[in-house]
Amino acid sequence: MKWFDPVRGYGFMLPATGEGRDVLVHFSLVRDLGRRTLPEGCTVTCSVVERERGRQATRIIDLDLSTAIGPDPETAAARAADRVNPQAMLAAAGPLEPVAVKWFNRLKGYGFVVRDDGSPDIFVHMETLRRAGLADPQPGTRLLVRVAPGHKGPLAVLAEMPDKGP
Repeated sequence: MKWFDPVRGYGFMLPATGEGRDVLVHFSLVRDLGRRTLPEGCTVTCSVVERERGRQATRIIDLDLSTAIGPDPETAAARAADRVNPQAMLAAAGPLEPVAVKWFNRLKGYGFVVRDDGSPDIFVHMETLRRAGLADPQPGTRLLVRVAPGHKGPLAVLAEMPDKGP
């Protein structure tokens, strides 16, 4: 795929052989795949006809997103829609309980904490830790967290540093 503009409702792809003119891809074919757009560089297998104004795809047979050279906006949107707002889950969370940081990756923006009893790891997002005043927790750092059931398992929705005493 050379480019696709969802606002205009069409885009162009280059023939795989490198021979011939670009091929027009209309939005209606993309919509039939349940999509709104096609990312640059993805591989599209399709039927093509020659029309007065040039070559045009008539049916998309296969779509390979693994060859895309940029991010796929639809995949990114789906990931964003799947994200949970931890603060909205406070009502479903249990009481504060002690945990230790198992690992945390600032670049990825998340990590896991563990209870002392060895139960399943608890996912913790960077924003939850930032609200607790922790920018870069190290493995073994002790915390108190409230845990709620998440889509993929336990989720820390609130974190605090334990009292250090007088």
